[in-house]
Amino acid sequence: MHAEIHGHRGARGLRPENTLPGLAHTLELGVDALEFDVALTADRRLVLTHDLTVSAVTSADTRPAVPYDPLFPYVGRAVGELTLAQLRTLDCGVRLPRHPGDRFAATQVPVPGARMPTLGAVLGLVDAYGADGVRMHVELKSDPTRPELSADPHEFTELVVAELDRHRRLGGAAILSFDWRILDAARSLAPATPRYALVERATMDGAWFNGLRLEDFDGDLPAVAATAGGTALSPDHVLMDEELACRAEKAELPVVVWTVNEPGRAAEMLDLGVAGIVTDYPDRMRALWADRDMRLPAPVTCGPGTS
Repeated sequence: MHAEIHGHRGARGLRPENTLPGLAHTLELGVDALEFDVALTADRRLVLTHDLTVSAVTSADTRPAVPYDPLFPYVGRAVGELTLAQLRTLDCGVRLPRHPGDRFAATQVPVPGARMPTLGAVLGLVDAYGADGVRMHVELKSDPTRPELSADPHEFTELVVAELDRHRRLGGAAILSFDWRILDAARSLAPATPRYALVERATMDGAWFNGLRLEDFDGDLPAVAATAGGTALSPDHVLMDEELACRAEKAELPVVVWTVNEPGRAAEMLDLGVAGIVTDYPDRMRALWADRDMRLPAPVTCGPGTS
């Protein structure tokens, strides 16, 4: 059996998410795919961030980009109303848990001073590592129920596709989104690039499904995803069961589940035949893969002249 390990936001359980140090650490551990999130700034730059508003957990203000900036402090503001220069002042290297039970506080090694990178910087990092065998899984953050926070889906997808193509990474990438308007745009803009239909219980309706309705497909989620333009289904692991596995096989859609951090649950997913597991802890999955004598993705060492 072959199944892949995908590093979630790099390796969120081990290093600060969506940062260059975090992604570098993930490459050095060894994964089949680097998964990370992108959003669009006010000056049309693509930056790595999971949230459409600047998160108080993953980001901390340090200083205004210019003296007396009326938008400062930036934490809590929409990413789309801030420029790259403003966002680059944030310290994204220290997790600031809101409560003592934060599940990553005990395992994530801080990297103080890490900044919010651009998509171009990430692709440059991967290039410097010579990580041609690692796919770039780019999740486009878009919320069709919050248009005031979200970029135009076609323009957004076009910019991401162009940046991947500029770095000659389009052939080794995938486009991911909960907003299936993105899948439709990617289908026309980059038809050969895989498209992952992300889904969780909170997004199983027409707004997220680009107008498609689950009930019109007799509750067949993989059939809806395929119609929307998905070439793979990527559900929250709590949705995964034998029925969904059978329907995905019928629709000829591979299933990649997220976010699985416990080896026991990962083993259950593997037994259901998933094609991949998205995890905050690639090290734990590598140990499970080794126990099962499954193929392990090779670690990538730092290339000459990089650090």
